[in-house]
Amino acid sequence: MITLGEHLNILRKQKSISQGDLGKKIGTSGDIIGRYERDEVKPSIEVVIKLADALDVSIDYLVGKTDIELDTKSLQRIREITKLSDKNQEYIYVTLDALIRDFKNKEAYA
Repeated sequence: MITLGEHLNILRKQKSISQGDLGKKIGTSGDIIGRYERDEVKPSIEVVIKLADALDVSIDYLVGKTDIELDTKSLQRIREITKLSDKNQEYIYVTLDALIRDFKNKEAYA
């Protein structure tokens, strides 16, 4: 299983952010980010939250609990759906399921 530090390193590089720039975004130094990436130091939960926000991923994705990378826009959409009535949520999910099925069928027959 991939460690938090390894995942942090991969995500940071994918987003073309230096250790120093990431450190500035969360209020620490690039040296500390390097120590997190080498798994020399484990960040506190508060720091993990800041890192996830800075990298625009969920905490679960950052720590390797899920392989689904949800950006903040997707998470906001899900939050909005959960605020709706059960009936409206069901309508949205049925519609979304139909769209997903249609796109999968298009890809399968393309």
